[in-house]
Amino acid sequence: MIRLTRINRVPLVLNADLIEHIETTPDTVIAMTNGQKFMVMESADQVIEKVIEFRRAIARRPEVFAERGSQISEQEDEQS
Repeated sequence: MIRLTRINRVPLVLNADLIEHIETTPDTVIAMTNGQKFMVMESADQVIEKVIEFRRAIARRPEVFAERGSQISEQEDEQS
């Protein structure tokens, strides 16, 4: 999820995985995979940087996902 600001200065949190494309017309318009579009104050480059930061944060935390996965496996083993 990334934090952005709508053109009317209202905060917006978007699922970065659902961004289809970004247009600059001259406002920044983010098109989502579900057809929704959002006009935001941030530039396209700023949005891209936020998406990169978000994905890097996920990539730095693989131990959390691995740990959760092993906990789930242990619980499944206990139930069997």
